[in-house]
Amino acid sequence: MSKKDKKEKKAKKKKISSNGLENQEMVEVENISIDEQVASLIPPDGQVPIDKKAYEEELARLQVELVKLQEWVRAKKLKVVVVFEGRDAAGKGGVIKRITESLNPRICRVVALGTPTEREKTQWYFQRYVAQLPAGGEMVLFDRSWYNRAGVERVMGFCTEEEYREFLRSVPEFERMLVRSEVILIKYWFSVSDKEQEQRFQARIKDPTKRWKLSPMDLNSRARWVEYSKAKDEMFAHTDIKQAPWYVVNADNKKCARLNCIHHLLSMIPYEDLTPEPINLPPRQQEGGYVRPPITDQTFVPEIYVPEEKLEKVEE
Repeated sequence: MSKKDKKEKKAKKKKISSNGLENQEMVEVENISIDEQVASLIPPDGQVPIDKKAYEEELARLQVELVKLQEWVRAKKLKVVVVFEGRDAAGKGGVIKRITESLNPRICRVVALGTPTEREKTQWYFQRYVAQLPAGGEMVLFDRSWYNRAGVERVMGFCTEEEYREFLRSVPEFERMLVRSEVILIKYWFSVSDKEQEQRFQARIKDPTKRWKLSPMDLNSRARWVEYSKAKDEMFAHTDIKQAPWYVVNADNKKCARLNCIHHLLSMIPYEDLTPEPINLPPRQQEGGYVRPPITDQTFVPEIYVPEEKLEKVEE
């Protein structure tokens, strides 16, 4: 900083305020990007640079730890709820997929509820979500949750002002009740910049396998970026409670977001390694006169795709 800049900065601190009080110290706040804020939470010597190879290796390691966590949850009859919320195309589905990839779907299941039916619309708002809560020994991952009312329903006008206000009053008590019932409740908000979201939307338009992800609601969310931001801010103000705080995941880089989220999830539940000892397979039962039915009695799927070596043998 030059001497001139230092003098100007010093002069600002002695600026007369609007209420007439002289020499009131004014704090000058520098603009810091979200990325810089998030990065500043961890000292540089504690951060790990990630390329494609390092990502795959670390993901594989974390997935092994997730299996250990799963066994701990099952053995100790824990009830775990993980809520994933955030902007459209922020990467919620991607991290859920990597979490569940190696887990038992009977223990760890994903809940992604659709639009409520006419009957569900007449129920207590939380009723259809309560039906999805875990029993002992289960983990439930909510790909969007009861917070739909604070986001899309609020912005798109799918609920009344009275319903919205009642929701904000009820959520803290509802979640405290879950925690008192020994439910481990973890809430993630995936944050993505408008520039990155735009790029992901464009990529989905170009990719036929991902085009289904772009619903009319997603397009509306793009058109109402500021309204969704305001709704998120108000939601945080009412629901970022001590018993169940929000954890924000910087999701501009998908790979880093996945690793950071999984790493944090593992840190939230103390667990021990209950990996069973290596299994010795018993000898297979002898056929003992058993005769297989002829192959012609069975209907096989046509083998359009075959090993390369099989074709080579046919050609010989």
